[in-house]
Amino acid sequence: MTLTRSFVCLTLFRSIAPAINAVIAAGAIVPIVAISLAASTGNGIAGQRDPQTDLDETRPPASPTAHEAQPAGELTADGEEGAAGAAAPDLTHEMGQAGADDEHGAHSGNGGNGERGDHGGELGAALPLWSVIPFVGILLSIAIFPLVAGHFWHEHYPKVSLFWAVVLAVPFLLAYHGQAFYAIAHIYLIDYIPFIILLWGLFTVSGGIVVRGSLRGTPAMNTLLLFVGTAMASWVGTTGAAMVMIRPVLRANAHRRSKMHIIIFFIFLVANIGGSLTPLGDPPLFLGFLHSVPFFWTLEHMPAPMFVAAALLLALFYLLDRWIAARENSDELPAEPTEKIRFGIAGAHNFLFLAGIVGAVLMSGLWRPGHYTLLGVHVEIQNTVRDGLIVMCGLLSLLTTRHELRRENDFTWGPIREVAYLFAGIFMTIIPALEILKAGEQGALAGLVRVCNQPWQYYWITGSLSAFLDNAPTYLTFFNTALGKFYPGMAEPTAVAELIASNNVYLLAISAGAVFFGAFTYIGNAPNFMVKSIAEEAGIPMPSFFGYMFRWSVPILLPAFLLVTFIFFV
Repeated sequence: MTLTRSFVCLTLFRSIAPAINAVIAAGAIVPIVAISLAASTGNGIAGQRDPQTDLDETRPPASPTAHEAQPAGELTADGEEGAAGAAAPDLTHEMGQAGADDEHGAHSGNGGNGERGDHGGELGAALPLWSVIPFVGILLSIAIFPLVAGHFWHEHYPKVSLFWAVVLAVPFLLAYHGQAFYAIAHIYLIDYIPFIILLWGLFTVSGGIVVRGSLRGTPAMNTLLLFVGTAMASWVGTTGAAMVMIRPVLRANAHRRSKMHIIIFFIFLVANIGGSLTPLGDPPLFLGFLHSVPFFWTLEHMPAPMFVAAALLLALFYLLDRWIAARENSDELPAEPTEKIRFGIAGAHNFLFLAGIVGAVLMSGLWRPGHYTLLGVHVEIQNTVRDGLIVMCGLLSLLTTRHELRRENDFTWGPIREVAYLFAGIFMTIIPALEILKAGEQGALAGLVRVCNQPWQYYWITGSLSAFLDNAPTYLTFFNTALGKFYPGMAEPTAVAELIASNNVYLLAISAGAVFFGAFTYIGNAPNFMVKSIAEEAGIPMPSFFGYMFRWSVPILLPAFLLVTFIFFV
């Protein structure tokens, strides 16, 4: 948390530079005025309506929320709410999201406790669709600035991130007052801080693991490395697998001229699709586990679609890498070493810290001691303990690993710093999109929610939204949509059991869509952007945001996902 605060403080300090104000200040006028005017004309100023009114009209009276019943800072032992906030070893914005999303169940009548619903349901119903303009703005900045103003971007990207965050925060707070403050505090306390802590811990620990040996970056070896990383992701999480495997892949291909495609397929497979087999692999699956989906359900039902997607991508990668290798001059490929370097792992004690991080995340989903209130937001005790354990594992790795090993790994803090700055702005600007999505049929995306009737629709709509938004609330939104359509009013454990027994394909479609489509953009899953940053730090030119989508994701992933659709969901 200290590291995160230092990043934010540095960003605020540097934001006073006049140059950036001259470049982007004009862009703030339209969103600020538009959101403020919309709110002032009846679109939901907090002071104009009782925050509970809309919910009371649509559902039976609920018991007082815990933050209303308990004084700020008081610890409570609440078994039901204790489930909130746990998550899988990834996401962090996906780690903490389990807390918010557990409460989202109140909208569907399937077991939520309602605390999030009081703030998120009404707010999401009031927000217009164009309130996502700042979110679109920061995505366009990430996509365009590196291409048209590369030097400016590398010097000032923290200020650009802060700019878009302010463009959203100022009118949002002016228009929605307490609701907006709660939403902002919630996303940073429950989502952003755990997200950065998890990434920092995995990045730090994996940076102390050095894989040595005479690995040659041949098509066969690269395919094997991607296969190993894909298999590992379901057990240590996609972020954990990506952080452990990226440096051996980079080292094996140090002498290759063309490496971009290797990193892109690494993102497709290791950082996303590989996390399909257990709840530990990807946060949406862990969220399903917290909502009564059996732990081994994924291991029983997800292997088939994962095998189709992964096998197709691995085969395509091998053919593509073989073709690219053949085009390179023979001296570009590493020659067979005259002296074989025996395979070995230095800094192997860091695997203990890696196991500690995975164990801490799993603990946060199984141990439910209660919560405390901070800035009006329920913070689960187990999540605070989890974050503390992750920080401890990272610090122990720094203290016990020789500096020479990190230098051998070309370890620097640049990638985690870039992710921390950019996602600080992304998390702020994504609030309207998430709130609208959580409002379900009462929000601006009501038509999209209502159109979900067939398994293939659940697969593509859940997936398409997961490519750009947090896949944890997207998963839970359509998970609850399915429960509400098939088993309205039924208790969640019973409804989930019935869904699995009678309509299992719908749960499979939601799960596969949330996991697979995270590979579609750099922001679709936490490790995507981290892998990109590490590769660029190593001197590999990576495609822009839209270049990644239109040159790689669309032509490669779309056919693979269409094949999965026709085999499993039509």
